Amino acid sequence: QLVESGGGAVQSGGSLRFSCAASGYTGGAYCMGWFRQAPGKEREGVAATYTSSGELYYADSVKDRFAISRDDTTRTFYLQMNNMKPDDTAMYYCAASMDYPCRYFNANVAPEHFLYWGQGTQVTVS
Repeated sequence: QLVESGGGAVQSGGSLRFSCAASGYTGGAYCMGWFRQAPGKEREGVAATYTSSGELYYADSVKDRFAISRDDTTRTFYLQMNNMKPDDTAMYYCAASMDYPCRYFNANVAPEHFLYWGQGTQVTVS
């Protein structure tokens, strides 16, 4: 189960932070990703991390602005979003996949690769 918190409204240039708490899984490493979907657009990959190696992957549109971090004691993942732009306005989701090769994560990753999803959080940048 993935439970998201955070998000909301922010002015252009501002910052927000999401959290995604994972529970109920006791298996091995997995790819934890963040996606977003703007009205009328496809869901796109934003950022991901592979839990065993800690490697991080970012879509070109958010590199140098967004950053993933995690707290292993609480199994919580964070997406820090800085210097936000109106184009960042979307519904944001965290998602997990136990078998997707995280190193291939990019903006065009098929959401179907990820089986577990958070409930989604709206972000609006004005």
